[in-house]
Amino acid sequence: MLESLFARLEDIYPELVELRRDFHMYPELSHHEVNTPKKIAEYLENLGIEVRKEVGGRGVVGTLKGGKPGKTIALRADFDALPIQEETGLPYQSRVPGVMHACGHDLHTASLLGVAKVLSEFKDEISGTVKFIHQFAEEATPGGAMPMIEDGCLDEVDVMYGAHVMSTEDLGTVSVKEGYFSSAQDDFNITIYGKGGHGSQPHLTVDPLVTGSQLVVNLQQIVSRRVDPQQAAALTVGSFVSGEANNIIPDTAVIKGTVRTFDEEARTTIEEALESVTRSTCSQNGARVDYEYIKDCPSIYNDPEETKIVQEIAKGLFGAENLSTDAPMMGSEDFAFYTKEVPAVYFTVGGRSEALDGDYPHHHPKFNVDERAIINIGKMFISLVTK
Repeated sequence: MLESLFARLEDIYPELVELRRDFHMYPELSHHEVNTPKKIAEYLENLGIEVRKEVGGRGVVGTLKGGKPGKTIALRADFDALPIQEETGLPYQSRVPGVMHACGHDLHTASLLGVAKVLSEFKDEISGTVKFIHQFAEEATPGGAMPMIEDGCLDEVDVMYGAHVMSTEDLGTVSVKEGYFSSAQDDFNITIYGKGGHGSQPHLTVDPLVTGSQLVVNLQQIVSRRVDPQQAAALTVGSFVSGEANNIIPDTAVIKGTVRTFDEEARTTIEEALESVTRSTCSQNGARVDYEYIKDCPSIYNDPEETKIVQEIAKGLFGAENLSTDAPMMGSEDFAFYTKEVPAVYFTVGGRSEALDGDYPHHHPKFNVDERAIINIGKMFISLVTK
């Protein structure tokens, strides 16, 4: 049966490319997705699949009941875009100014819709139930995963799988690792309040810029001196804004950054130390501070037993030489919330090829991937459903 399912997937590939390009031309930002979920729901309904709309807000869940008893398997794709002005020059370039699918979510969505179409045509031969979870707002904080979980998208689900195309990995490759596969993401916002004044009279001021400079340096010691060296972690200050003139000491300084970890103990250590260092540094300089620490998503934890299954399927489809089980990625993904609820596996599929005009990373204005990754994700999902 698997060969027949794959053949049908190949047959509808041109249709899936059209779908992907339509999503690409009309992208929608996180928490502002209106037409995209409508298109998804309509496509699934036309297949005769039971559809729930507005799940958790803007999510769509399709449910296909096979003709034979078995487990309930969930497959997930995300469909939001990014606030980026596209510069690819492609015929199907974004028609929405300042908004672009620069991460591959349009391709994920098209692939999962293709899987839904193929499986629906063979539903009498399918064992168990398949849930097609189309998630909104993956790129946002908070994202769409938790609201969808709270609204019951995982009800009765036994196992779940998710996939992400990668522009930095070759077409025809798969990467998956048991255990932690992505970092947790937390963010922090710090506003330092000093007392401004003339640059020639610094002794009459409380300089928030100097205080902030000391703080940025002090924060760098948290990972190097408080976290176990065997635990991977990153603390990055991404924004430092203070003052505008050459001869004026400003009143405020604003610092923003992000924290990435895998281990929960390391995550807690950094969170506690960051607040302590921030408050003590500001206090010793006589400045006030507003401090905000935002816990976003945890680490993706791939179920060990299910990961072995995914790895064996990937070897069979693409060859052992094209399977990577290397170190986890430092990027974050709110698929992590699903992995805390049910056994789940998240894997990446290569999208880089010589057919593309250039090699650009995710979230870049010229980001693009080989559309044949639609088929590779589809084959992985179909194999996991029918294993």
